[in-house]
Amino acid sequence: MSSIDRSQSVGGTRTYEVRTYGCQMNVHDSERLSGLLEDAGYVRAPEGSDGDADVVVFNTCAVRENADNKLYGNLGHLAPKKASRPGMQIAVGGCLAQKDRDTIVKRAPWVDVVFGTHNIGKLPVLLERARVQEEAQVEIAESLEAFPSTLPTRRESAYAAWVSISVGCNNTCTFCIVPALRGKEKDRRPGDILAEIEALVGEGVSEITLLGQNVNAYGSDIGDREAFSKLLRACGKIDGLERVRFTSPHPRDFTDDVIAAMAETPNVMPQLHMPLQSGSDPVLKAMRRSYRQERFLGIIEKVRAAIPHAAISTDIIVGFPGETEEDFQQTLHVVREARFAQAFTFQYSKRPGTPAAEMDGQIPKNVVQERYERLVALQEEISWEENKKQVGRTLELMVAEGEGRKDDTTHRLSGRAPDNRLVHFTKPEQEVRPGDVVTVEITYAAPHHLLAEGAVLDVRRTRAGDAWEKRNTEKAAQPAGVMLGLPKVGVPEPLPAVTGGCAVD
Repeated sequence: MSSIDRSQSVGGTRTYEVRTYGCQMNVHDSERLSGLLEDAGYVRAPEGSDGDADVVVFNTCAVRENADNKLYGNLGHLAPKKASRPGMQIAVGGCLAQKDRDTIVKRAPWVDVVFGTHNIGKLPVLLERARVQEEAQVEIAESLEAFPSTLPTRRESAYAAWVSISVGCNNTCTFCIVPALRGKEKDRRPGDILAEIEALVGEGVSEITLLGQNVNAYGSDIGDREAFSKLLRACGKIDGLERVRFTSPHPRDFTDDVIAAMAETPNVMPQLHMPLQSGSDPVLKAMRRSYRQERFLGIIEKVRAAIPHAAISTDIIVGFPGETEEDFQQTLHVVREARFAQAFTFQYSKRPGTPAAEMDGQIPKNVVQERYERLVALQEEISWEENKKQVGRTLELMVAEGEGRKDDTTHRLSGRAPDNRLVHFTKPEQEVRPGDVVTVEITYAAPHHLLAEGAVLDVRRTRAGDAWEKRNTEKAAQPAGVMLGLPKVGVPEPLPAVTGGCAVD
């Protein structure tokens, strides 16, 4: 029996599953991969398929030391399934595929397709070629073949969307392998970006997140140092676009004109994710980060002066090679001074192929763990104190889908405040849809969320809510879904360690 005759096939059409690891850029690339497959006639496999689709695609990350072990473990789990099901195909793409190339097929010869970060648009062709020729297809482009935004996209949300403004990175941080895998920065033309945003808004999207490996370096490839601030201001002129966010900037390129654009453009949200990585000047130098503690804290001070209610989050690496206790104390000092609303903290682990992996002074695991626990405890205390300052404030929330794990049992809904804080609120009597906007008063603060336990003060039905309702109506009638939106708005969840690597610069 061929694979297209199995129960996972939908109406005789081959099904697919995409498994994503890593950063926001990978998540957005997976939207493109899904769109390409659906454009080629595939249908997404039902939830919980667990490798029972006709085509399983791994979109990989290479920034963690054990990334390859995780991939080969998952490939090994699928090997017996593939052996017992003629016609099933497995594809591996993303950063690890770009790095390891032929190694993947040698270690897992049952893989059908290996493709890189620069040629994701070739996936359907490579799958068909592997099927016809009955042999693995390995195709890794050395440079970008087509900007990903030109490809079909199956977006996961009807009310919010990633919009990629650049790919690649010109930095040379010693802990990061991204420039080697995604290449030098390539910027999209401003007109193309704005046209995509306007098209999304026309479909009902009301929030967009501008995405780049080093998002505020936008313009270096097109010769305009103020291109990013101009882009933010242009977003402010798009009718129907209510919220604009961006991730992730680099302190080196965070100029005063960007701060002014944030403060003066009403739909640019009072939220900033500014990666610190370390508070120690010697460690920052070893990391090849082109700023120092004074410069970083100066940016935070300017942002707070221009946008008093801004919520600032960061990334911090603990235990970088050569980090002393004094270096670590400098990181704690910056955390106390900056008072981040949230910090995504990572224990340093070797990224194969990076200069830091070969540095002397690798820190023992027990020392890294102890420092990490002290950092987390301090940040938890600060996050809670900063959240307590929100109690009594009246906020407009964009209702979110799937953000509150306990919403069903607590009879609450969840939404995001303008500064991206997560708020759980009492479910109102009238219908509220994801994408709609509610006004609430904050009554309680926890370190990682806020509560609005009183009655909702106002409900505003939006075009974004209409788009969500339309999408779900269509989904019920036709499981293939529609091509709109964003998996998760704002800064990524801190739970899986791999998410802090490549797009968070």
